[in-house]
Amino acid sequence: MSTFDHANLIQGINESLGLFRKAQPDAMQGFGQLAKSAMAEGAVSTKHKELMALAIGITQHCSGCIGFHVKALLKLGCTRQELEEMLAVCVYMGGGPALMYAAETLKAWDTLA
Repeated sequence: MSTFDHANLIQGINESLGLFRKAQPDAMQGFGQLAKSAMAEGAVSTKHKELMALAIGITQHCSGCIGFHVKALLKLGCTRQELEEMLAVCVYMGGGPALMYAAETLKAWDTLA
């Protein structure tokens, strides 16, 4: 099981990105606008888009992505059952490595909830 403290991980990433935003404001503004546009409510709900983003983060082995997207899903009212069903798909598509990050995701969910 992961030993990540996702709350501190998120805080650390935000601090580092704050410095990067100052160094590369145009690039970061563009990334921010891309994120805002991609995650906007539309034919696919923001919650479902966040579930997809989390699934990609899990299968790409990104602990930071897990922290940020779990936090967003909690704010959007995602249920643990919805999360667990998405995790089953991740394990189906990603095998054993995805299973390890699914365990990390569940820990993040429990600690950030």
